[in-house]
Amino acid sequence: MSTSQRLRDRDPKIAACIQHEAYRQQQTLTLIASETVTSIAVQEALRAPLSQIPFDDSCSQPHESHSADQIDGVEELAVSRARVLFGAEHVNVLPHSGALANMAVYLSALKLGDTILGPDLAHGGHTSAGHASNYSSQLFTAIHYGVRADTERIDLNQVDDLARRHRPKLIVVGGTAFPRRLDFKAFHEIARRAGAYLSADITHLAGLLIAGLHATPVGLADFITTSTSHTLRGPRGGIVISPEHRAGAVDKAVMPGVQSSALGNAIAAKAVAFREASSPGWRIYQQRAVSNAEALAQQLLRHGYRLVTGGTDTHLLLVDLADRNLTGKEAQEALERAGIVVNKNPIPYDRRGLLSTSGIRLGTLTLTSRGMSEPEMEHIANLIDRVLTSPQSTARLRRVRSEVGDLCDRFGFQG
Repeated sequence: MSTSQRLRDRDPKIAACIQHEAYRQQQTLTLIASETVTSIAVQEALRAPLSQIPFDDSCSQPHESHSADQIDGVEELAVSRARVLFGAEHVNVLPHSGALANMAVYLSALKLGDTILGPDLAHGGHTSAGHASNYSSQLFTAIHYGVRADTERIDLNQVDDLARRHRPKLIVVGGTAFPRRLDFKAFHEIARRAGAYLSADITHLAGLLIAGLHATPVGLADFITTSTSHTLRGPRGGIVISPEHRAGAVDKAVMPGVQSSALGNAIAAKAVAFREASSPGWRIYQQRAVSNAEALAQQLLRHGYRLVTGGTDTHLLLVDLADRNLTGKEAQEALERAGIVVNKNPIPYDRRGLLSTSGIRLGTLTLTSRGMSEPEMEHIANLIDRVLTSPQSTARLRRVRSEVGDLCDRFGFQG
């Protein structure tokens, strides 16, 4: 009896939910910038019996646990592969997420109440960089910088001015919705002048910099964090990169600081993803993701849409709908009815709240993983335009949904 049959017999409701989600993913076009498709090898590692091995804070060090040979071997492979990929001195591969990796950095370097300077959520930042509802602003004093109104690029003069005036203990660069390259060297200089630590969140850039398509913050930032999904095509999880002299503080902050256990199967899946990222085809995949984003952007521009910063250097782009009498929430819902999955997103200086927003965020990672290229991106941009010009037209959305299904049937998920 297969595993799927056992699940179907034991818990048919859960089996049905999983089956429905698998079908949904296959039959929709996912343009969520934080989603991608892991390889079959990564998925196999996630299903491994390593998840049953105790790996908790009852041990004085993360690697001192029962079944030590298996766990140590997996962790050592993940760490060594990540160090080579990023050219790093030390990598902690245990965090359950990128957000927990960020939290570990804060706790390793700061005292409660210390000031952090990070990007505003509405200007492309992440909630863990000081958003009011997040621990980062509840435990620390959060100051935010933004982008210039004219260029929509990060206002480095403002960052420098805020750093001089507030003397933060830590400056954060990176986030969830910056479609352009980040100037890590400039942030390094600002942090040095302010006497602050610099932490770089490269979640949306990690795969690109491994491929040589973006500058690295290694050697410039005191800490580097990233999710291991997104551009790394690994499992949901995180890592912290640091110089060797900060390794002890980081390791203690991760475990037992912010989590009491680690997931052996997730660490194995991270190791597999790191190995895949070192393969000859990795740069080709990342370049295609960037080229696809550029093709999608150019076709949307031809249809008259305004893009934040005018375009993209990465796998993601932000579409401004403020002048189209359409909120990001309305656009997201209409596109989803047509089988195109995006997320609403604030744009800089957004006059609408975070619940409605004036923009949508698009990403090309999943489409690229399915083997799509520039012609498909242009076609998808046309489909998006057809939906957003008549979001209330049931007949039009039905026709677009049919074309989406045809496209999905041509491009299945690849291993």
